[in-house]
Amino acid sequence: MAVAAVVEAAAADSVENPERLPGLALRGIEEFNRGEFYECHEYLEEAWMQEPGRVRFLYQGILQVGVGFYHLQNGNWRGATGLLRGGSMRLKEFEPETLGVDVAKLVRECESCLKELESLGRARVGEFDTSKIPKVAWI
Repeated sequence: MAVAAVVEAAAADSVENPERLPGLALRGIEEFNRGEFYECHEYLEEAWMQEPGRVRFLYQGILQVGVGFYHLQNGNWRGATGLLRGGSMRLKEFEPETLGVDVAKLVRECESCLKELESLGRARVGEFDTSKIPKVAWI
């Protein structure tokens, strides 16, 4: 069985997936919540490319903030702030909740991280408290 089919089948049975998110999107969110932002990007990009409806932009928004946190982990202040800003704006269209995802909470927490990063500035990016990186929560 193909990897995507296995992920899809697992997602269909998942208690954490009340709205039946596609398996690739669910796997991307799981990687996001583990702090594996590179892997998150891989799954969500594929989900985004396969989805014909507007919900694809939810996947894209989560992907963008995930890549922002990936840049943060690598000390790239400009990449982190730019993608957190753009991803948060993309996600606002899906507030307060879409497909069981607590989008409003994710946006609020990403904006809080962005504000702190902007306050720290490029030279102090390494001082960011990574325990503040949010998780995608379910409603």
